[in-house]
Amino acid sequence: MKNRIIILFTLVSLFAKADEGMWMPQLIQALNISDMKKNGFKLTAEQIYSINKASMKDAVAIFGGGCTAEVISTKGLILTNHHCGFSSIAGLSTVQNDYLKNGYWAMKAEEELPCPGLTVTFIKRIDDVTTKVFENIKPTFSEIQKDSAIQANIKVLEALAKKDSHFDAFIRPFYYGNEYYLFVIETFKDIRLVGTPPESIGKFGGETDNWVWPRHNADFSMFRIYSNKENKPADFNNGNIPYVPIHSFPISLKGIEKGDFTMVYGFPGKTQEYLTSYAVDLLINQQDPIRVGLREKRLNILDADMKKNDTIRLMYTAKYAGVANYYKKWSGEMIGLEKSDAINKKKKQEAEFLTLVSADPKKAELYKNLFIEFKRTYTEYAPLSKQFDYFTECLWGVEAFKFSSAFINVFSELKLKQQGKENKFDAVYKATKPAIPFKNFNKETDRKICKAMLETYVANIDREFMPRFLDSLLTVHNGNVIALTDFLYNNSSFVDNEKAKAMFSDFEKNAALYERDPMYLLASSILVHYQKTVIPQIGYYDRQINELQKVYMKGLIENVKTKKFYPDANSTLRVSFGKVADYQPRDGVAYLHYTTIDGMVDKNKTGLEDFYVKPRLIELFEKKDFGQYADKNGKLRIAFTGSNHTTGGNSGSPVINANGELIGTNFDRNWEGTMSDVMYNGDFCRNIVLDVRFTLWIVDKYAGAGYLLNEMKLIK
Repeated sequence: MKNRIIILFTLVSLFAKADEGMWMPQLIQALNISDMKKNGFKLTAEQIYSINKASMKDAVAIFGGGCTAEVISTKGLILTNHHCGFSSIAGLSTVQNDYLKNGYWAMKAEEELPCPGLTVTFIKRIDDVTTKVFENIKPTFSEIQKDSAIQANIKVLEALAKKDSHFDAFIRPFYYGNEYYLFVIETFKDIRLVGTPPESIGKFGGETDNWVWPRHNADFSMFRIYSNKENKPADFNNGNIPYVPIHSFPISLKGIEKGDFTMVYGFPGKTQEYLTSYAVDLLINQQDPIRVGLREKRLNILDADMKKNDTIRLMYTAKYAGVANYYKKWSGEMIGLEKSDAINKKKKQEAEFLTLVSADPKKAELYKNLFIEFKRTYTEYAPLSKQFDYFTECLWGVEAFKFSSAFINVFSELKLKQQGKENKFDAVYKATKPAIPFKNFNKETDRKICKAMLETYVANIDREFMPRFLDSLLTVHNGNVIALTDFLYNNSSFVDNEKAKAMFSDFEKNAALYERDPMYLLASSILVHYQKTVIPQIGYYDRQINELQKVYMKGLIENVKTKKFYPDANSTLRVSFGKVADYQPRDGVAYLHYTTIDGMVDKNKTGLEDFYVKPRLIELFEKKDFGQYADKNGKLRIAFTGSNHTTGGNSGSPVINANGELIGTNFDRNWEGTMSDVMYNGDFCRNIVLDVRFTLWIVDKYAGAGYLLNEMKLIK
């Protein structure tokens, strides 16, 4: 008995760490409110989440496809990150009106700019539908039959949830499919840009500072939600009016200090906290190194070309940021996991779990082969994972391949049309055909990327595993990748403005000719090869791994009774709580928990491109006109760090104090802390937050848009 108690204690210490967790808001009352109160929280669980009353959840939204935003006024004004609004701001920009470079502020409602395709989504309620999802599933069902029945039940439940309403609904699995929850949502489609600082402020530090601390950029942008006159979602219309929210966050000007309670409320994208040692080993020693190396090659080429002129810079600025983001994230993840001795810690957890269940003969029999199966599965999965990464990160890093392969469906539907059969050619062709000239594509830049990617691919993938057409082209060109690449780009109509213009002027008439285009032939053969060989096998092993993880997850929940297990992030609404905290990244180095505008100015003095700011900010700094936004020592703070457990998708999330007031906008993690997607380490995993006082200082003093503060509730 004594040994079992020791094992239980050890497991708790391994699985439960201070400030760790991304908790479902509807379960806060049952699971977390007492811990939150101990850490300083002063409100109730119902003020965080309620379906009967206005609560914080009604001011937290999914912004676009993968960020979070918060409502900060009674007129539908929302705050998110600059990098979350980046693609919309870029889409509104031209060389003549470059809102990325110069910033933009609407000084009246008529100047707010519509953002086509941008949406903002609120959660109306969350229901546990686990029992209903598992209805009519018999023990005799195979895994395929079980999955089919689950999906059928999900479709029925989603349809019922949105029946006769303007709401939509979706169901997501939790704990690897041990539980299921229904989310009823309301999506607004008329979203307009209100203001953004120039990129030199919103992205100050660029890729140099990305994922690191100390940090000095004002990573924010502001938009407004518009609705119809009934305060319901509507497509863009000049007659729409600002949305009146159920709840909006009051904004605190009181500031923060080390040890203060912090809560992050948002939509974290994906974590894998319960992976085994075999998965972490594959991640550290194969997957991350491959992905980082391939992205670094692409980034070097993009960077060199973007520096040549503003046209290419605007073409690739959003794409570059997308490639660079995970390049640096994966780099930090490797460092953090190795520093934390993650593989050995996972092995220890697994060994102690087996010892724990060994006390019960039935449980011992159930789990005795679990980790043996994990090992076998990952051993077989690893070479497929390598092939898949060289497809997605290497070959599919070439835009010409991705673009031209999209015409597979076009040619297929055209054949049906020519045969007089039912077809969707007109719709598919219209959706696939690009605007000429290509808006965000430079042929010579892509040619360089193609050469680099093919060279790397040929050097690392055996010919027997390559698409046959690629192998044939290499043979024809005597293995000369440069000659092969030039052949493709010199002879393809899919990557040349003039040739493409001629092609699309009468596509149907000459379709047979264009179907023999060398770029299309290679790209389509690559896609078909991976779709028929590697991807199905990847899917097979993914399902096996998920089933093993499901068993392991259930075992942990049922046997480690003293631990509260939070579900992995899956882009659904979550709460994480912690405190304002500093940290020591390595021996002899200690970081403060905040930065100030003094640090921004010091970095600017280095003359490095990533640290450029416009003269106006320097002028304001020299005047020391910080007003009500300064701290008690007269300093203007920019950012601070907390111990909240966050990940991608938390970008733009409101960071809230003990009184439910907005104190900042979450925008990043420290480099070492990116490992928290796999293993949280409270010693150095930190989320990085833009101090809301600096946001308001930029709006008021820098942009001269202080009128916006009149619609906010400021707590002084």
